[in-house]
This record gives sequence, C-alpha cells and structure tokens, in this order.
Amino acid sequence: MDDELIPLSALQHYLYCPRQCALIHVERLWAENRQTAEGRILHDRADQPQVEHRHGVRTVTAMPLAAPELGIAGIADVVEFHVDGSGETPYPVEYKRGRPKAHHADRVQLCAQGLCLEAMFGRAVPEGALFYGTTRRRLVVPLNEEMRDLTRETIRATRAMLATGRTPLATYDAKRCDACSLLDLCQPRLLARSGTIQSWLEQQIFDED
Repeated sequence: MDDELIPLSALQHYLYCPRQCALIHVERLWAENRQTAEGRILHDRADQPQVEHRHGVRTVTAMPLAAPELGIAGIADVVEFHVDGSGETPYPVEYKRGRPKAHHADRVQLCAQGLCLEAMFGRAVPEGALFYGTTRRRLVVPLNEEMRDLTRETIRATRAMLATGRTPLATYDAKRCDACSLLDLCQPRLLARSGTIQSWLEQQIFDED
C-alpha cells in the first residue's frame, strides 16, 4: 500500500465510516441504493471528459488528478480555470446528491482535489465548491489551513487502515448506517451485537447444526 496512491473517494468514505471504506477499497464490495443511483445520475454529465469555454472560464470535466507526494489520485468531476492577471487559477467543483452535510467528508474530498491541483499546476487553490443535487446550489468551501490539516490527517489515517488489509468491526449508527448502500452487506446491527465477525460466523455454523 505504501507505493500505491489512495483514491480520492476513499477519503470521503473513510470520514463517513472507516468500515465502509474498507468494505469498498479492501474487500471490493459495492451495492447500489436510491441515494447512490441518484448520485450516479447526477455525475453522468461530469463523468464525460470534455472542455468548454464560457464567459472567460475554461471548464474541464472528468479530469484526472494526482499528488504522488501526498499519495493520492483520482478524478475531479469539474475543474474550472479562472483567468486572472497571472494566468489560470484552478477551481474544483464536486457534485454530490442530497443536501450539505454536517460532517466534513465531502469537504475533505474537495480539499484533496485542491491539493492535487496545486501539486499539478504550481498555483494556489484557495477555494472550491460542492454542488448538491437537492438544493441545486453551490456551497463554496474555503481551503484554509484547518481544512488542509484535516485532509492530510485523513490521508494518513486512510492509508494506515488500508495498509492493514483489515476491515474494522461494525458499529451501528442509525443516521449513518440506514442511508448506506452497503447496509445489507455490512450487517452492522447483527455484528455489533455479536461483538466480532468471528463470533457471528460461529453462530451461523451452530445454527445450521
């Protein structure tokens, strides 16, 4: 894992739930629900690589990003290049379904995109935006030092967890778990009650006997 670049999406998954992150990026599990389907539809246009010029802004969709020194890489939904007196300043825009969240998972993913753009273009990226499908509005996110520190710490924590190759034990939280597309695969209520995955498996074998 030390020689691999962490997907930008893994940072969002980790802050939402470390177990979800491991199920997706270690065990390679995925399932779709209404929320993920809506998110996929929202991303359809941004997932098509293209370049547009409008009102002095160059807009690139589905743009590959990487910052090897930070160990991260991924695809930006949209990067706008705003022209100023010294050239073009990158401005990442990440598309999300639903509404703005109380947690920082979406913001950290956006900040990581900004760090990649700074590494690639050698220009400061002071802010970006999250576009939410329900509100149909942009939420401007300042990429300040506090957000950058949180993003770097999340990169380190995500890398450390993925490097173990182990999936954290389940803990059930209704607001988080019931909205997760991996709920049926994760089984947080069952596994949290049984204490460990091993004890749950042993119980299944005992029941069959």
